[in-house]
Amino acid sequence: MSAYVPSTALIPRAEAGEIPSIARLISRAEAGLPEARPALAQIYKKAGRAHVIGITGVPGSGKSTLVAALAARLRALGGKVGIVAVDPSSPYSGGAILGDRIRMTELAQDPGIYIRSMATRGAMGGMARATLDAVDILDLGGFETVIIETVGVGQDEVEIAKASHTTVVVSAPGLGDEIQAIKAGMLEIADIHLVSKCDRSDANRTLMDLKQMLTLGAHSGPRPEWQVPVVGVCSFNGQGFEELVDAIQKHQHTLSTESGKKRRLSIASFRLQKTAENLLIERFTQASAALRPKLAERLSARDGDPYTLASELLAAALA
Repeated sequence: MSAYVPSTALIPRAEAGEIPSIARLISRAEAGLPEARPALAQIYKKAGRAHVIGITGVPGSGKSTLVAALAARLRALGGKVGIVAVDPSSPYSGGAILGDRIRMTELAQDPGIYIRSMATRGAMGGMARATLDAVDILDLGGFETVIIETVGVGQDEVEIAKASHTTVVVSAPGLGDEIQAIKAGMLEIADIHLVSKCDRSDANRTLMDLKQMLTLGAHSGPRPEWQVPVVGVCSFNGQGFEELVDAIQKHQHTLSTESGKKRRLSIASFRLQKTAENLLIERFTQASAALRPKLAERLSARDGDPYTLASELLAAALA
């Protein structure tokens, strides 16, 4: 059995592009090991070069197949591509299928593409808690582009817009995504709107609906620096991917503008808040473990109300 290698000792290896060290560091970040936090702090200071692309959309829109095709296209242009694919966890067992790798098997033989599946482990918003740590580690390892594929379990997974430099929202013909976009704000978070499965006969209608909604939005507010494009693609025949890559590259250039600087500041603010929340939850869970069963018994017996007993629990745990 090999000896445990400290996380800080793995940093030079990961920086040299050693995949086993990159994988170990991501696993330790995902497990939330306190031993890894000094290493993650060092990695964050060294990272910051990669372009982070967020891919989100409802189930059935073909996100995983699309990510595989996009990664292959970006890889062909040179540079290394990392993929962080988030899958939902079972609310009962806590497990996840992590089936994205199955749909990306054709990429597995390319040493310049690294695929990492992550379970949400109860995290809301479409991403796992360690997603951004994984992005930093891949950034350190020389991956110029990192693609985050969100869990895609509904229309409210909009945190990706606060964590990526370019957000791509995927719709598909026949799913009613254009209506859902209006309801839940998915229309507003997209830097690029993508309609997949454009080999279908009803794809043009979805493309036109999205373009019309974007036009209405443009008339209702000030003209932004970036005009959100609507791109149609087909992952199986390659249709539209040149236009998609071109749109991503053009949007990447906007990051050097004033709005791009504001976006980077927004990403940093989001990262700070989420990290603080995770640390607070961890501290509270540990400190409240002994008292929680007693207060739960009182609540079950109606010897107190949820607000009073919860306040008591908070005061005791965070004292």
